[in-house]
Amino acid sequence: MKKVDVIATALLVIGGLNWALVGVARFDLVAAVFGMHFGETSVLSSVVYLLVGLSAAYQAVSWKAIQRRWSGTPAIARSH
Repeated sequence: MKKVDVIATALLVIGGLNWALVGVARFDLVAAVFGMHFGETSVLSSVVYLLVGLSAAYQAVSWKAIQRRWSGTPAIARSH
């Protein structure tokens, strides 16, 4: 599961940086990577946006479980 956590985090960073570029410079990095202009979408860019959104949902729902996985503390020790 740690691999999924890392992939989800990487996608969230990409999405966050893309939104920062949109807000600051009206530059859509995802569109540019796929050879399009600001605001244009293709099937590939839509897949990237979908993966970023799914990553956000995964992180939001799994936040506590992710913290436990990465803390290294056994579940039994935490229950006391």
